[in-house]
Amino acid sequence: MKIELVDLKGQYDRIAQEIEQGIKDVMQTTHFIKGPYGKKLEHELAHFLGSKNVVNCANGTDALQIALMALDLKEGAEIITPAFTYAATVEVAKLLNFKPVYVDVQPDTFCVDPSKIEAAITDKTKAIIPVHLFGQSADMENIMNIALQHNLAVIEDNAQAIGADYTFSGGTVKKTGTIGTIGTTSFFPTKNLGCYGDGGALFCNDDLLTEKLRMIANHGQSSLYNFEMIGVNSRLDEMQAVVLLAKLKNLNDYTDRRQWAASKYDALLKNSQIVSIPFVATNTSHVYHQYTLKVKEGIDRATLKEFLNSKGIPTKVYYPIPMHTSKAYLDTQFPKGSMPVSEALSETVFSLPMHTELTIEVIEYVAACINQFENQ
Repeated sequence: MKIELVDLKGQYDRIAQEIEQGIKDVMQTTHFIKGPYGKKLEHELAHFLGSKNVVNCANGTDALQIALMALDLKEGAEIITPAFTYAATVEVAKLLNFKPVYVDVQPDTFCVDPSKIEAAITDKTKAIIPVHLFGQSADMENIMNIALQHNLAVIEDNAQAIGADYTFSGGTVKKTGTIGTIGTTSFFPTKNLGCYGDGGALFCNDDLLTEKLRMIANHGQSSLYNFEMIGVNSRLDEMQAVVLLAKLKNLNDYTDRRQWAASKYDALLKNSQIVSIPFVATNTSHVYHQYTLKVKEGIDRATLKEFLNSKGIPTKVYYPIPMHTSKAYLDTQFPKGSMPVSEALSETVFSLPMHTELTIEVIEYVAACINQFENQ
């Protein structure tokens, strides 16, 4: 059988007619930028998330940069970020001449460890960027309490967990991306809500801050040729909005399909002697952007990956190099060994095929091959 790490073709086949009709409409009206589909997407995504406002932009990295720009921070401001993340989280801080301050992550959820944040705060700290990694929320209640105590902004990197729920100790439930000062997401094609190119969005419950985000994303304009501030050119085109509107209608179903697939993997691999299945915190749902395992002590990840590849099973490592040891982001304040959990994860995690089109036959085959490796 042909096994895909992500199957976008199968997903497209089920919504092709709606997408093709929408794209045809865009072509006929020639309204390619800032048209009705983009506006409708902002409205419907805000409703889905329970966010007061949504601002579309060109990609998830831009979303993070625009969010930081809107805070009006001074050069050298310190931004707390997990060491175990994709480069975009750190990249935008460096581009704006801010200082990323790395914090280690939790060994089970892989998300930033709130207990490590407090010690990283100085009088230059201005923001925290928690990353909702692989599909579940960071510990937002503790993070928000720390931020409130120290008057810090919180920018949620929600590129991998759109649709996930976070439950506070009092019982209040909020969608990830709507809890902090600003939420951001990516619509990269492989994301749970992905378009067919690049795309991104910001979420914000503060109307004044939202207008600032909107202006920054459009060259700093309050209206045509009225430049109120330095901005960027970051706009979501109408064809991508068409795709996202079609997928947004199905996002709850997509999440159900991913959770079903994860439950089947869990049942077949929970007693494995070579891998540990994903941990899900009690206060968050998991939307499984990735189904990420850890190899157990004594198991060589590279050998296991090679074995699975020989069986036609694609796997991938997110992320093989923590940010504090990446060439572009080295900082003598954070030498190798300073983030032991992140460094250990970079050597032990790997992800199995996870998407909305997975079948029980594929899942059983993948699990059987892992068990075969265990017994050889």
